[in-house]
Amino acid sequence: MSRANTHGVINHDHPSTRKTDYLYRVSLKCLGRNERGEILVVRETGRKHWDLPGGGMDHHEALKAAIAREMKEEVNLTGDFSYKIIAVDEPAYLSAHNFWQIRLVFAVTSQTMAFSAGEDGDEIAFMAPGEFANSQSVTERKILAYSQIIAA
Repeated sequence: MSRANTHGVINHDHPSTRKTDYLYRVSLKCLGRNERGEILVVRETGRKHWDLPGGGMDHHEALKAAIAREMKEEVNLTGDFSYKIIAVDEPAYLSAHNFWQIRLVFAVTSQTMAFSAGEDGDEIAFMAPGEFANSQSVTERKILAYSQIIAA
Protein backbone atom coordinates (compact mmCIF):
# COMPACT_ATOMS: atom_id res chain seq x y z
CA MET A 1 0.00 0.00 0.00
CA SER A 2 1.59 3.24 -1.13
CA ARG A 3 1.53 6.21 1.23
CA ALA A 4 1.08 8.52 -1.77
CA ASN A 5 -2.48 7.31 -2.36
CA THR A 6 -3.60 6.42 1.15
CA HIS A 7 -5.85 8.61 3.25
CA GLY A 8 -6.28 7.42 6.80
CA VAL A 9 -2.62 6.69 7.55
CA ILE A 10 -1.74 6.99 11.22
CA ASN A 11 1.98 7.27 11.83
CA HIS A 12 2.95 6.86 15.47
CA ASP A 13 5.49 9.18 17.05
CA HIS A 14 9.00 7.98 16.46
CA PRO A 15 10.87 6.29 17.88
CA SER A 16 8.07 3.75 18.22
CA THR A 17 7.86 0.00 17.90
CA ARG A 18 4.23 0.24 16.77
CA LYS A 19 3.40 -0.45 13.13
CA THR A 20 1.74 2.22 11.02
CA ASP A 21 -2.07 1.97 11.15
CA TYR A 22 -4.23 2.27 8.03
CA LEU A 23 -7.92 3.15 8.19
CA TYR A 24 -10.63 1.90 5.83
CA ARG A 25 -14.03 3.23 4.90
CA VAL A 26 -16.66 0.64 5.82
CA SER A 27 -19.30 0.04 3.16
CA LEU A 28 -22.46 -1.96 3.88
CA LYS A 29 -24.42 -3.71 1.13
CA CYS A 30 -27.78 -5.35 1.72
CA LEU A 31 -29.10 -8.36 -0.17
CA GLY A 32 -32.87 -8.65 0.08
CA ARG A 33 -34.93 -11.30 -1.71
CA ASN A 34 -38.60 -11.65 -2.48
CA GLU A 35 -40.60 -14.89 -2.33
CA ARG A 36 -39.50 -15.77 -5.91
CA GLY A 37 -35.82 -15.50 -4.98
CA GLU A 38 -35.30 -12.28 -6.93
CA ILE A 39 -32.78 -9.78 -5.54
CA LEU A 40 -33.66 -6.19 -4.59
CA VAL A 41 -31.35 -3.88 -6.57
CA VAL A 42 -31.04 -0.13 -6.96
CA ARG A 43 -29.64 2.30 -9.51
CA GLU A 44 -28.14 4.93 -7.31
CA THR A 45 -28.44 8.56 -8.36
CA GLY A 46 -26.02 9.33 -11.20
CA ARG A 47 -25.06 5.70 -11.91
CA LYS A 48 -25.89 3.47 -14.86
CA HIS A 49 -25.39 0.04 -13.22
CA TRP A 50 -27.45 -1.89 -10.71
CA ASP A 51 -26.11 -2.50 -7.21
CA LEU A 52 -27.30 -3.79 -3.87
CA PRO A 53 -28.68 -1.03 -1.64
CA GLY A 54 -26.19 0.27 0.88
CA GLY A 55 -23.39 2.70 1.44
CA GLY A 56 -20.89 4.06 3.91
CA MET A 57 -21.20 3.44 7.61
CA ASP A 58 -20.78 6.50 9.82
CA HIS A 59 -18.22 6.26 12.63
CA HIS A 60 -20.76 6.45 15.44
CA GLU A 61 -23.35 4.06 14.00
CA ALA A 62 -24.30 0.58 15.12
CA LEU A 63 -24.63 -1.97 12.30
CA LYS A 64 -28.44 -2.19 12.41
CA ALA A 65 -28.79 1.60 12.48
CA ALA A 66 -26.45 1.97 9.48
CA ILE A 67 -28.32 -0.71 7.52
CA ALA A 68 -31.68 0.92 8.35
CA ARG A 69 -30.43 4.38 7.28
CA GLU A 70 -28.93 3.18 3.99
CA MET A 71 -31.98 1.06 3.13
CA LYS A 72 -34.26 4.02 3.87
CA GLU A 73 -32.15 6.37 1.72
CA GLU A 74 -32.04 4.07 -1.30
CA VAL A 75 -35.17 1.86 -1.25
CA ASN A 76 -37.45 3.50 1.37
CA LEU A 77 -37.31 0.56 3.79
CA THR A 78 -39.71 1.05 6.69
CA GLY A 79 -40.36 -1.25 9.61
CA ASP A 80 -38.24 -3.81 11.33
CA PHE A 81 -35.87 -6.26 9.68
CA SER A 82 -33.35 -8.93 10.53
CA TYR A 83 -29.86 -9.24 9.08
CA LYS A 84 -26.85 -11.52 9.02
CA ILE A 85 -23.44 -11.06 7.46
CA ILE A 86 -22.81 -13.24 4.40
CA ALA A 87 -19.58 -11.83 2.92
CA VAL A 88 -16.62 -9.55 3.54
CA ASP A 89 -14.84 -8.35 0.41
CA GLU A 90 -11.10 -7.84 0.27
CA PRO A 91 -10.10 -4.21 0.87
CA ALA A 92 -10.04 -2.20 -2.36
CA TYR A 93 -8.56 1.16 -3.28
CA LEU A 94 -11.17 3.44 -4.86
CA SER A 95 -9.09 5.80 -6.96
CA ALA A 96 -12.07 8.02 -7.83
CA HIS A 97 -12.41 8.85 -4.13
CA ASN A 98 -8.78 8.36 -3.02
CA PHE A 99 -9.50 5.98 -0.15
CA TRP A 100 -9.42 2.31 0.77
CA GLN A 101 -12.70 0.55 1.45
CA ILE A 102 -13.84 -2.72 2.93
CA ARG A 103 -17.32 -4.00 2.06
CA LEU A 104 -19.56 -5.98 4.41
CA VAL A 105 -22.50 -7.72 2.74
CA PHE A 106 -25.62 -8.62 4.71
CA ALA A 107 -28.66 -10.76 3.94
CA VAL A 108 -31.57 -8.56 5.04
CA THR A 109 -35.08 -9.86 5.67
CA SER A 110 -37.72 -7.18 5.99
CA GLN A 111 -41.14 -7.54 7.60
CA THR A 112 -42.55 -5.38 4.82
CA MET A 113 -41.79 -5.90 1.14
CA ALA A 114 -43.05 -2.48 0.01
CA PHE A 115 -40.09 -0.65 -1.53
CA SER A 116 -39.71 2.42 -3.72
CA ALA A 117 -36.80 4.52 -4.94
CA GLY A 118 -35.48 6.63 -2.08
CA GLU A 119 -33.68 9.97 -2.09
CA ASP A 120 -30.39 8.31 -3.15
CA GLY A 121 -31.91 5.87 -5.65
CA ASP A 122 -33.14 6.63 -9.16
CA GLU A 123 -34.73 3.22 -9.75
CA ILE A 124 -35.27 -0.05 -7.89
CA ALA A 125 -36.26 -3.52 -9.06
CA PHE A 126 -36.38 -7.14 -8.04
CA MET A 127 -34.30 -9.08 -10.54
CA ALA A 128 -33.32 -12.72 -10.98
CA PRO A 129 -29.66 -13.10 -9.95
CA GLY A 130 -28.80 -14.86 -13.22
CA GLU A 131 -29.52 -11.66 -15.15
CA PHE A 132 -26.13 -10.39 -13.95
CA ALA A 133 -24.07 -13.40 -15.06
CA ASN A 134 -22.77 -11.82 -18.28
CA SER A 135 -22.81 -8.19 -17.21
CA GLN A 136 -19.92 -5.94 -18.20
CA SER A 137 -20.17 -4.37 -14.73
CA VAL A 138 -18.06 -5.93 -11.95
CA THR A 139 -20.56 -4.54 -9.44
CA GLU A 140 -23.46 -6.33 -11.15
CA ARG A 141 -21.54 -9.63 -11.38
CA LYS A 142 -20.93 -9.39 -7.62
CA ILE A 143 -24.72 -9.37 -7.08
CA LEU A 144 -24.83 -12.84 -8.63
CA ALA A 145 -21.89 -14.03 -6.50
CA TYR A 146 -23.49 -12.77 -3.27
CA SER A 147 -26.83 -14.38 -4.17
CA GLN A 148 -25.07 -17.72 -4.65
CA ILE A 149 -23.69 -17.50 -1.10
CA ILE A 150 -27.15 -17.34 0.46
CA ALA A 151 -28.57 -19.93 -1.95
CA ALA A 152 -26.02 -22.53 -0.80
